Amino acid sequence: MLKTKIADIRKEVLQWKKEGLSVGLVPTMGALHQGHLSLIKQSLKKCDRTVVSVFVNPIQFGPAEDLDKYPRTLEADLELCKNAGVDIVFAPSQNEMYENTPHPNPPPQGGREQSRLSNDFFTYVIPPFFYTDKLCGKSRPGHFDGVCTVVMKLFNIVQPDYAFFGQKDAQQLVIIRKMVQDLNIPIEIVSCPIVRDENGLALSSRNQYLSEEGRKQALVLNKILTNIRACYNKGIQDVKALGETAFAFLNEHHELEYLEFVDKNTLENKTKADDDTLVLIAVKTDNVRLIDNCFMK
Repeated sequence: MLKTKIADIRKEVLQWKKEGLSVGLVPTMGALHQGHLSLIKQSLKKCDRTVVSVFVNPIQFGPAEDLDKYPRTLEADLELCKNAGVDIVFAPSQNEMYENTPHPNPPPQGGREQSRLSNDFFTYVIPPFFYTDKLCGKSRPGHFDGVCTVVMKLFNIVQPDYAFFGQKDAQQLVIIRKMVQDLNIPIEIVSCPIVRDENGLALSSRNQYLSEEGRKQALVLNKILTNIRACYNKGIQDVKALGETAFAFLNEHHELEYLEFVDKNTLENKTKADDDTLVLIAVKTDNVRLIDNCFMK
C-alpha cells in the first residue's frame, strides 16, 4: 500500500493502465481528516484505483510560515487510507521529489522569488500573475508557484485520469484548473464540497493548532459567509454593503486579512454580486490563519 519511490508507483500505475483501469489521485500534505476522507470517497466511487499522496511540500511555504511545525501523522494517515480502501499511499521524501535541490527553504529576497528552492537547480511552474496576486497570494508570495509545481510533478508521476481537490482551497482549485487547461493535461479536476464540523467550522489540518477558545472564535468565518449569503438572497447585491456586514461578527480576537467577492471561475473582482460570485475570507485567530468561502448560489 505505501510507496515512497517514484519508480515504484509508476510501475504499479502502468500495470493498472494496461488492465484498462481508471486512476484517481487525491493530493494531500497529510494530517488527514474527514475533509480528506470525503475526497477519497469521491475517488473510490468514480475510479477503479485510488492513490493518495502525502507530502508536505516545502516550496509552497514562505520563510516565516509553519513548514517545520506542520503536522506530520503518516501512521495515522496510512490507517485512515487503509480503512477507506485506498490502493496506494504515495509518501515520498523531500529528496525523492526534489533531487539535486540543496536549498530546502526559499531565500528571503521577497516577491515571487520566495518560492524558489534554488534558482540554479529547479524548474518551476508559474501560474498567471492575475490569478496569484490576490487573496492568499497577497500575503503568501510564491505560494502558488510551489503548489502548481508540486501538483504538476504529482500529475506526471501518477498520471491519473482524475484528481480530487477540496473547495475550501478555492483559489488553488481555480489556478489548478487553469494550469490543466493551459497545458493540455489529460486529467479531469474534480471539485469536492467543503466539509464542516458540527459547529460549521471548515475542516483543516491547521485547526489542531487552535485552543478551545480559538475554536469558538474561528466560527466567525462561517457565520460571516452565511450572513452574507442570506443578505444576498434578500436582494442586497452591492459588495461593499455585503462586506460591511462582517464587522458585526468580528472582535478583538480576529485579524481580518481579506474578504473578497470574485467570479467563481476567473477570480475577477466583482462590484455587484450575482449567482456566479464566490465569497472568500481569511482570518487569523488564536495566532492561526484560517480560510473559508461560499458560493452565492
